[in-house]
Amino acid sequence: MAPQWNTGAGAEAELPEYAGHYRLESCLGSGGMGVVHLARSTSGLKLAVKVVHAELAKDREFRGRFRQEVAAARRVSGAFTAPVVDADPEAGRPWMATLFIPGPTLSEYVERNGPMPAAQLRRLMAGLAEALRDIHRVGVVHRDLKPSNVLLAEDGPKVIDFGISRPQDSELRTETGKLIGTPPFMAPEQFRRPREVGPAADIFALGSVLVHAATGRGPFDSDSPYVVAYSVVHDAPDLDGVPESLAPLVLRCLAKEPEDRPTPDELMQELRSVAASYDTQAFIPAQRAGDDRPKPESVVPQAVRRRHRLSKRAALSFGALGLVVAGALSSVPWLGDDGGPTPKEAGAQGTSPEFGNWHAEPVGEGSATSQCSYGAGKLFCSRPGLAFALDASNGTLLWRHKVANGRTKEPPALSGGLVQLITGKGRQLEALDPASGATRWKWELPAQGAVRYAGGMALVTGAGASLTGVDTASGDTKWSRPVSGGTPSLACFGGDPLAYVTTASEDGTHTRVTAVDPATGTERWTAQLRGALKLVGSQGGSLFLLSLDSTASETNAVLRYTPASKSSRRVPLSAPRLSAQATVRGDVVYLLATGGSLEAVDVARGKRVWHTQTSVSRGSAPISDGDHVYLTAADGRLLAVDARDGSLVGQTPPRLGRNSGDVTAALPTPLIANGHIYATAPDGTVFAVDAHDPSAW
Repeated sequence: MAPQWNTGAGAEAELPEYAGHYRLESCLGSGGMGVVHLARSTSGLKLAVKVVHAELAKDREFRGRFRQEVAAARRVSGAFTAPVVDADPEAGRPWMATLFIPGPTLSEYVERNGPMPAAQLRRLMAGLAEALRDIHRVGVVHRDLKPSNVLLAEDGPKVIDFGISRPQDSELRTETGKLIGTPPFMAPEQFRRPREVGPAADIFALGSVLVHAATGRGPFDSDSPYVVAYSVVHDAPDLDGVPESLAPLVLRCLAKEPEDRPTPDELMQELRSVAASYDTQAFIPAQRAGDDRPKPESVVPQAVRRRHRLSKRAALSFGALGLVVAGALSSVPWLGDDGGPTPKEAGAQGTSPEFGNWHAEPVGEGSATSQCSYGAGKLFCSRPGLAFALDASNGTLLWRHKVANGRTKEPPALSGGLVQLITGKGRQLEALDPASGATRWKWELPAQGAVRYAGGMALVTGAGASLTGVDTASGDTKWSRPVSGGTPSLACFGGDPLAYVTTASEDGTHTRVTAVDPATGTERWTAQLRGALKLVGSQGGSLFLLSLDSTASETNAVLRYTPASKSSRRVPLSAPRLSAQATVRGDVVYLLATGGSLEAVDVARGKRVWHTQTSVSRGSAPISDGDHVYLTAADGRLLAVDARDGSLVGQTPPRLGRNSGDVTAALPTPLIANGHIYATAPDGTVFAVDAHDPSAW
């Protein structure tokens, strides 16, 4: 159906029925630029769609700024923003659709509840610092950070409205035209030299936003925008009511000169010194208008949830409430102050014939996320400076092995009867005895070499487009061969006896896939497939790949290639997915994108089965056992989603730890073994839960 634009005067003129393919259901808010509507896609996905005012749509200069806003929003990762789903800056009424994020704006929250307590202010400041770091990394300066542009989602604040000029928000004008920004939250340089505004202006705005959150007013309040502008440039900020622990840091953010303000990284570092640890309670704000999820007062108490063991069809939904089920976990101490288990710790529990949920907590200083793999009834894990093994049945520490040169590069792997560990900042492959952790052999890796394991061999890519096979039992080099077509990418999948090398053409128009025998390096077959592709799985004699855009950042389709018949099937996605991670189960590919979009694509049927928003801003690669899809969140939660319809069926409590301001490059994927799920968290915890009943987690 074509868009239906009302042309009459009054409020109805701002209520079109459609924007593109998206039906507009209700108004979420309006401003000088346009109206934001709650909308739904054809599949039922909730969106926030911004539609530009009719008079501004006629302004050529404004259309240019709107195009710039769309481009800026798309460049940011989506972890700390509302990801862009679709947009049409050239439409009669330009519009942009982003994911709908449940939760109030900061201005709504303060108006409704009053000033935030100190602990919540720290979380807000840390979240906004993370968001600005993410935004500035891609060369974007927001320029209009203010309470109404901060959404309080369950997993932290989200920054919205990029690079917008709101001419009706201010009566002020610069010599070169319209003022960019909102005076109470603008930096001095935005008034003095607006063409030189950089990332530090967003830090000044962050300071003003924190004062508003702490007091309900700004640091330079006045009824006159002219007086506000003068105060911002010349006067000291009013910080009465800001907690003493945060006031010095807020004052630094509000420095008159940009170079005197901290960077986002410095903010996060200083916030860690403000408090020994963060309160890891999630934001649980009242719902935004248009959200039909249960309100906070209707949340079922934890004891009732346990007693009734909520079924998979209970009202468990992703969103601002972020159900936290704290299962009855038995705590197992490990990694004592001396770095090893006492005799009592090592032998107290033994291997129980009946598996129970457990979590093993690190003792002493320095929490960090561990990386683990499963093999022979054990978990083989690594963390900075250390490799260790746990009994998979109860979490007992079996051995530890010191690692030189800090963090290991990837999780250990059991191959050739030994534990394979990449150490020395990625420059050495070290094999350990799985029973004791003692070193058996070492093998020097080439610079920037990647390692994968298949058929009792370690396959190593190196400089000069080469591939080498190393026997993982002995450490002996068995073969080495060049790889044609450019720099190779290597993939191996459990249960598949072959290894796969992919090389993309320089122009991104095709990808060469080569199957290699791990034992000999012999090429079994090769195929040239259309597009820039990334291998994500092997099932039933077929390979599954993601089709990427020219920048290799967005996934636009899922591809299945069957070597036996040399046939392929491509299933386009409804919208590009940023930094998608995927797993395969049967003919279904499960994709998790940055921003929390999770979907199931059945390649055999050539269609998407379901799609949901997890509200997990950053997640691990998903994994599935056929009944559920599992992933871990940046706050340490393990989530389980019904593989049939995408509904949330359970999750564990968050486990952030003392270094909650840190942002890791990638989150470890959960492990599935013998009906159990094993996961790790930022506080250093390794834990296990029963896969059969996630509602009891």
